[in-house]
Amino acid sequence: MPLDPTALEIPLIGAPMAGGPSTPALAAAVSAAGGLGFLAAGYRAPEAVSADIAAVRAATTRPFGINLFAPLGERADAATVAAYAERIRPEAERHGVALGAPRHDDDAFAAKLEIVRRERVPVVSFTFGCPPPEVIAALEAAGCSVWVTVTSLAEGQLAAAAGADALVAQGAEAGGHRGFFADDDQQENLGLLVLLRLLSTRLGLPLIAAGGIMDGPAIAAVLCAGASAAQLGTALMLTPEAGTSRVQREVLSAPGPTRLTRAFSGRTARGLVNRFMAAYDADAPRAYPQVHHLTSPLRAAAREAGDPGAVNLWAGQGHELARAEPAGELVRALA
Repeated sequence: MPLDPTALEIPLIGAPMAGGPSTPALAAAVSAAGGLGFLAAGYRAPEAVSADIAAVRAATTRPFGINLFAPLGERADAATVAAYAERIRPEAERHGVALGAPRHDDDAFAAKLEIVRRERVPVVSFTFGCPPPEVIAALEAAGCSVWVTVTSLAEGQLAAAAGADALVAQGAEAGGHRGFFADDDQQENLGLLVLLRLLSTRLGLPLIAAGGIMDGPAIAAVLCAGASAAQLGTALMLTPEAGTSRVQREVLSAPGPTRLTRAFSGRTARGLVNRFMAAYDADAPRAYPQVHHLTSPLRAAAREAGDPGAVNLWAGQGHELARAEPAGELVRALA
């Protein structure tokens, strides 16, 4: 039986945050407190994904979820990516590293899909697209509930037609990558409240609200607007269980603007405005995951050096409300 988000003890979900912040400890703590914790399979090797699932199960018997990146479309023009590499090369030299190889890959999608099906993870969510109906059916046959991240009514309709059990409605306020099925300049960045009302009015699926939700009143607001549960990411990034880097912890709760950018990964994402974003956003191509791999060594070196100016500081618009409390205590306090 697929997990129904309306059946959660606490209608709070820990957002999957790829690249470090999501850890087995964080997922287990959120689930143990009565919410639903999530692992992020993005950028993780298949064997690491298996180990993460085992670690959560060793820590709690409560249900949890895992998020996969849906397969991507065509690769970007190599010359365009090469031109961007030359533009940002001085930043890599500043930190004493070489830029990464701008490869195009599918993040080992098939292998990770087989792992979550075999392990019968209670909830499997997808970002960057919707898997075909046969994939959703196979996961459901294994006992998994399938959720799809959507940013518009059209995407919600596609996911509903494919057989999704629930929709994660991601508003433009959200930190990190936008969940667009197609990351092009025609996309409208709908706020969470508008998106919830459109999906709630037109579709009959359970909705999980995501984007800028930082405290109890915001959770109450999205429940009133039609959501079955609220998904929080930035709000959990200062918890001790999160794998948030030191450099990001130091700036996350300070006042400061966020902006949508492709500068770090080649795909639209929201983060705190810093030197790298301001200098290179205008030149950044639509080239994910090539640009992600290109800038990865640079970003790692900047994190190690404690330089917030060259790190992707993903954060939602309400980031300054983040609290440095143990995840379980925070979940219960928000509830």
